[in-house]
Amino acid sequence: MNHLQDVPLAKAYLLLNHGPSTLVTSEHDGVANVMAAAWVMPLDFDPPKLMLVLDRNTWSRHLVEGSGAFVIQLPSRRQAELTLTVGSNNGGEMDKFARFDIAQGRARKIAAPIVEGCLAYLECKVIAEPHNQDKYDLFIAEVVAAYADERAFSNGRWHFPDDELRTIHYQAGGAFFATGEAFQVSRG
Repeated sequence: MNHLQDVPLAKAYLLLNHGPSTLVTSEHDGVANVMAAAWVMPLDFDPPKLMLVLDRNTWSRHLVEGSGAFVIQLPSRRQAELTLTVGSNNGGEMDKFARFDIAQGRARKIAAPIVEGCLAYLECKVIAEPHNQDKYDLFIAEVVAAYADERAFSNGRWHFPDDELRTIHYQAGGAFFATGEAFQVSRG
């Protein structure tokens, strides 16, 4: 956690715009959960907002609706097995943090745990949109804190120093791919 640096909120979207898999943590009435989520995207710059699809049958949805907050985390390649594990188990049936011995800390501005060792964190407060939530399972949230591992994200850009510090993308059936090499093009 000592490599974390703040990301200006107006630039928080840069943490998500390459489409990585995420972990979502939430807590309500002293009960916490972590789940994997692939459908997270930036929505706005100022104030920064994002959208999260959170199926009504998930335990996390119950916690998010109760607390009005959650944390989006970007796991690294070395956390792919953890991502698959938490995405394949129901938090309503077990304490995933205890069962899978997940190292955790606390979010800075909201009441929720964070998974230690992730590459980036976006702490979010839900903007109530009952129609979207009920009909489409779509949650809109304001990002109230953003921070990232400076070894992989600094000066507003991702730069992956080694294969283990790359974000991941989930396909299906346990298959992931790691974010590839960055390259620059000039406008013509």
